[in-house]
Amino acid sequence: MRYLLKMSFSILLLAATFIVNAFEKDVFKTASGELTITFIGHGTLMMEFNGKVIHIDPVARYADYKTLPKADLILITHEHGDHLDANAIDLLKKESTEIVLTKICAEKYSSGKIMKNGESGIYSGLKIEAVPAYNIKNVRSEGNPFHPKGVGNGYVIHFADKKVYVAGDTENIPEMTKLKAIEVAFLPMNLPYTMTPKMVVEASKLFNPKILYPYHFGNTNTNELVDLMKNQDKTEVRIRKLD
Repeated sequence: MRYLLKMSFSILLLAATFIVNAFEKDVFKTASGELTITFIGHGTLMMEFNGKVIHIDPVARYADYKTLPKADLILITHEHGDHLDANAIDLLKKESTEIVLTKICAEKYSSGKIMKNGESGIYSGLKIEAVPAYNIKNVRSEGNPFHPKGVGNGYVIHFADKKVYVAGDTENIPEMTKLKAIEVAFLPMNLPYTMTPKMVVEASKLFNPKILYPYHFGNTNTNELVDLMKNQDKTEVRIRKLD
């Protein structure tokens, strides 16, 4: 019986390891160690740095969170169901987990620290900046954008000397010109909710990240973005499994 239990546990452990390793990952060197970014799906990411695990917009439809590392920090960009999933947060939480979210998110998930556009703070030893994320052109109806100004957040996360910008659901908004020295940027690319490939190009030109990942792109043809960006040398475009 003990042997069978041991075997069952080993099989479960191997299965969990396989699931975690099934996601694509990129590793970046910083002045204080390696940053590993795991591309989970849609707008959902996981980052690991100096023993800390950061989950961004964890949603259970994109991963089995019982198999992923518990969170030291969870960042939620806005309240839509493909970004805010209370069950996923609960699975990732431990006693010391810090959660950063918006005011409307806090009405749906009562635990966490509210950050508004323009605010910054230190969470799990990392500097986090909340920046605007909203629509200008894409609206549900006249005067009713999919993502109103001042409601959702993008986040700039400081990993030692490297800054990662996770834009949330947004268009190419003027406030992007204030972003400086961004190493890695995640920009959303799907209509009608966020941007077209051409809009992502225009967004990139506003702050010239070193590396650009389109994410939240659904059925959008990512090759179009690659083609549009091929005759410039300021930003490297990387495509990962984030549809």
